[in-house]
Amino acid sequence: MKIGIDGTCWWNQRGFGRFTRELVSSLLTRGAGHHFTIFFDGPVPSEIEALGATVVQVATRATVVEAAVAASRRRLADVAACSLATAAHRLDVFFFPAVYSWYPLRPGQKSVVGVHDAIAEKYPELVFPERRGRRFWALKVRSALWQATRVLTVSQASKQDIVRYLKVTPERIDVTTEAAGPQFGPTGDAAAIEAARARIGLPTKARFLLFVGGLAPHKNLLLLEQGFAEAIARSGTDDLYLVIAGDPAGAGFHSCAEELHRYARGHPLLRERVLFPGFVPDRDLVCLYSSALAVVMPSLSEGFGLPAIEAITCGVPVLASAVGAVPEVVGDAGLLFDPHSAAELASAISRIATDAPLLQSLRRKALARAPQFSWGRAAELTMASLERAAGR
Repeated sequence: MKIGIDGTCWWNQRGFGRFTRELVSSLLTRGAGHHFTIFFDGPVPSEIEALGATVVQVATRATVVEAAVAASRRRLADVAACSLATAAHRLDVFFFPAVYSWYPLRPGQKSVVGVHDAIAEKYPELVFPERRGRRFWALKVRSALWQATRVLTVSQASKQDIVRYLKVTPERIDVTTEAAGPQFGPTGDAAAIEAARARIGLPTKARFLLFVGGLAPHKNLLLLEQGFAEAIARSGTDDLYLVIAGDPAGAGFHSCAEELHRYARGHPLLRERVLFPGFVPDRDLVCLYSSALAVVMPSLSEGFGLPAIEAITCGVPVLASAVGAVPEVVGDAGLLFDPHSAAELASAISRIATDAPLLQSLRRKALARAPQFSWGRAAELTMASLERAAGR
């Protein structure tokens, strides 16, 4: 098949950027017999050229990474440039890894659009602080779904939400998976771990819980701070720190960073024990995962939860919200709690901090579970969706 791919999210630092990088790379390495044409509106990754794909660079005033976020500010001329560049190629099927960067295709073009979740439809007031952003997002997503031949998502929970909130029939939706990148895995490099900890201001011997991700309201991080405060007030957990790692600016998405900082500074138990290092590069993230007591994901909803699979790949258990897709990922390699209950989260933190046999058991289960997820498997499932869309 002649397959076109929107590569414009490649450089995005959020989850859908990592999804684009890992999945597209895996498709190219496993796509023998197919010809790939990938469209970029910014720098072309060296690995793409090395894998033999045809590359098309589209001249735009602002790249998708700058403009195509939840409340997109893309210029119509830039959208048109992407549409025209794609229409100039005769393709059997076109793939958008993420709906965030969708643009119209020529009439009749078969396509698959990636919709990672329906969080914006479930919690619009948490994703869009302004009504204008909600309207634009609804228009973009519904236009993409109207044009798409098939929809690709990343978990069964997301599929159910897309059916419920976006009214897509189940038969049009295919489910792929996500996985940790090859850079993630347990590390015993004590010097690298200590250096990574020092760079974020973490004391040498301190135990810590780790959150990784955007600081958006639906991530439920105020409850994380509240549950953590309750936990460290209990016996056996007063040596714990909490590291909340994520871009405070939100990368164009709604951020509650200021509220989180204000709550931590104003709480006597938290002001010295909650760290906000901002965005953490992968080389340090591997070290932080590997040395964390646990990763915490208190989200009200997740489409998949990449930090969860990255954590268990590093042998670290996950304390996760009992809703959304994260329980699908974590399985028996963590503890679940009600995302509306700070007390339940505090209990989960206390258990993992004071029960050494439980902690060791969860670490073993994490390493045993991680191999079930791979980008190779994700590529196989995605290729099957592309073939269905193309009528093959």
